[in-house]
Amino acid sequence: MGNRTDVIEQKLQLLIRKFKEVLYEDDEKFLEGMKATAVPPQEILKYRHWEWTQGVGLYGFWQYYRQTGDPAVLDELAAYYEARLAEGLPGRNVNTTAPLLTLSCLYEHTGHERYGAVCRDWAQWLVDELPKTQGGGFQHLTSDTLNDQELWDDTLFMAVLFLANMGRIEKRGDWIDEAKYQFLLHIRYLADTETGLFFHGWTFRGRHNFARGRWGRGNCWLTASIPELVGMIGCEPYLTRYLREVLQSQADALVRYQDPTGMWHTLIDDPDSYVEASCTCGFGYGLLAGVRLGLLDEGYRAAALKALDPILDLIDETGTVQQVSYGTPMGRASVDFYKNIELRPMPYGTAMALLFLLEAKRLLPEG
Repeated sequence: MGNRTDVIEQKLQLLIRKFKEVLYEDDEKFLEGMKATAVPPQEILKYRHWEWTQGVGLYGFWQYYRQTGDPAVLDELAAYYEARLAEGLPGRNVNTTAPLLTLSCLYEHTGHERYGAVCRDWAQWLVDELPKTQGGGFQHLTSDTLNDQELWDDTLFMAVLFLANMGRIEKRGDWIDEAKYQFLLHIRYLADTETGLFFHGWTFRGRHNFARGRWGRGNCWLTASIPELVGMIGCEPYLTRYLREVLQSQADALVRYQDPTGMWHTLIDDPDSYVEASCTCGFGYGLLAGVRLGLLDEGYRAAALKALDPILDLIDETGTVQQVSYGTPMGRASVDFYKNIELRPMPYGTAMALLFLLEAKRLLPEG
């Protein structure tokens, strides 16, 4: 198969080609579920290509452009956003904020004021109008569920990173401070001090962590978001130190619970749950990014790279990433809920694989 770097490049090309397809694939299950909401039927279709699944994918696509400078990728991104803006954006919530992260990057890169106006307006909405929990947390409002007084670890990647990036771009210290506060608040209520991992969510209604599920993909949003935040805005020494300790504690747990295959389970601490590709990619990416930014010691590189070969094997000849769990709401009563989430290819699986492979290619020695 050639050396590892060559194989990574081959798989990256497959992922890029596949992404152009999955970005516009309809998630029929999601659209069917949306019919039970208060969203007018004529507005529901606006959600089909502008949700968190596309948002995460677009960020992976953007990072590929940053590393390669491929003009075709930039053109694809611009075409996507122009089409969505022309048809009108869906209602605002945490999940529909996710595509704004890449739009903010595109705004900074191109200076396109139409993009900037959308991003500024949406960032201010997050601060002023998104429902807040006790303590001022970003309530995990989604397209189909209120999730009243609930904090989810997904929120950091889906909404808070966008706010931080816009704060940096617009030199809005208040937006940056809000983003930092959201990280601190979410860590406070979601951290599991017993294992060093994170619970999926917290409710102020019952003041508990639901089924106390240490869910893989939810955890990987933390692993990826902490290096992203530090690399994006820089942080005061005390906050960098704090985030480093949080990431270090989680990384130690990830090494401890890593499956012999190199992957991680959808319930990280439950070897009876299936191994899952999107969280494995998120952990691999976050650990490598943490090493690159000096948040983690070099020793964690080995754990991340142990996951590389199984992920390369799960990217088939069409660029489809296998062994990806479908979108996962809160496991409220039992952790068995997470074990029963179906496996199916999703845009965020492609995106997380892109991020992981790009980071691996950056750090892996040639040859």
